[in-house]
Amino acid sequence: MRARLLPLLIVLMAGVLLALGVPLAVSVASAQQQKVVVDRIDDTARFASLAQFVTERPVGSRVRDKDERRETLQNELDYYNQVYGIRAGVFFRDTLPMAHAPDDWFLPGVGHPVRDAFEEALRSRGSHDPPQVWPWEEDGRIVVASPVIRDGDVIAVVVTDSPTGRMRAQTLHGWLLIGAGESAAMLLAVGAALRLTRWILRPVGVLDATTHDIATGRLASRVAAAGGPPELRRLARSFNEMADHVEDVLEQQRAFVADASHQLRNPLSALLLRIELLALELPEGNEEIASVRTEGKRLAQVLDDLLDLALAEHATADLRLTDIGALAAERVAAWRPLAEERGVLLEGHCPATTGWADPIALSSALDAVIDNALKFTPEGERVEVRVASADGTASVVVTDRGPGLTDEELARVGDRFWRSNRHQNVKGSGLGLSISRALLAAGGGTLAYERHEPHGLKVTVGVPRQAPGGETPALRA
Repeated sequence: MRARLLPLLIVLMAGVLLALGVPLAVSVASAQQQKVVVDRIDDTARFASLAQFVTERPVGSRVRDKDERRETLQNELDYYNQVYGIRAGVFFRDTLPMAHAPDDWFLPGVGHPVRDAFEEALRSRGSHDPPQVWPWEEDGRIVVASPVIRDGDVIAVVVTDSPTGRMRAQTLHGWLLIGAGESAAMLLAVGAALRLTRWILRPVGVLDATTHDIATGRLASRVAAAGGPPELRRLARSFNEMADHVEDVLEQQRAFVADASHQLRNPLSALLLRIELLALELPEGNEEIASVRTEGKRLAQVLDDLLDLALAEHATADLRLTDIGALAAERVAAWRPLAEERGVLLEGHCPATTGWADPIALSSALDAVIDNALKFTPEGERVEVRVASADGTASVVVTDRGPGLTDEELARVGDRFWRSNRHQNVKGSGLGLSISRALLAAGGGTLAYERHEPHGLKVTVGVPRQAPGGETPALRA
């Protein structure tokens, strides 16, 4: 969840910073250009005041005065160009220069920005808002034009064509400062997002881990007190209350099954004794008495299995580093006499392989699985027991050559009291595999079923090779 929530928060914060930073960057660029434009307007106004009384050279005694004014204007423009590198000129309405600097600069043709500003100023409108020049526009220039007015008429136009290198550098410097500020703010935002997601999701992680523990059989697990929003803390308390209630209900069910199994044994034992006494008064070989005896013994077996199941579901596993191969070989040796008696070949391939298991629970589970395989394997066939390890799991695979199970039966095998309709005449209560699964689950083990080709059943008993605390034992081939 953190991998989904954290990017979402970062993207939202980045969007907010961009929404603030982009207008600020545009404002910085506009302010820098506006400052330059205002300076150029002041410069053109000053040149216009100098050029206001300069006219075409007339005849008469004032030629010297007029030449002096033109010369003064030219000197000012030359000095201006040398100091600032700005091209400036005063041009009559017919585009002829009154004065200009540098000497090779004249009004360009129609369509050029300088010519457009000149034409605009002829209509008594000075330049106030030239197009924005951005830092990446290396050839960008700022053109400002101001009319020269005398007696209410525009007699000439002052035009300045300014390079923008310095302005663009200052704008870029401002942008770098904004970028540094945005980066620092983004780092702070990421840190805040990390702390926020950790604060919000810590109770969720604890709740998830506790739920997993309960789902895998550790019903005593509870959600530890943690920080986070009040809603999640309230959810944790509610979850603990629910877990307590569920555990109480399950404990009551186990206690009921155990007590019922225990309490029924005494009257059942008395009933079986009375049946034996009754059998003494009937002719030997009476079929009804034999059937009643069989059903009574089967009922006693069911009660014993129910008690074992209740104890298995309540027991805690005593996990140890166990030689699974040696334990499986021992169980194969214990069941081999019965297999020989039934005419079934019981083979064991049990190399040394370590795993974490409760030896007693694993032995009981292997006994139930091997017993089940011998029950349904016809005479002359074989049952194989193989020990292997893969993907951090040590497994004991028991295969038989019996009739096997259908897909529907495979989905139900291991359920309590379930037995295939085809095998109702085989001795058993239908609880053996359920008990085995409960014993294995307490220690993190598994019990799986699948078909064995060409016919038969394949049962896999798996236990973890990694210690409950995460330590991996030394593995052997």
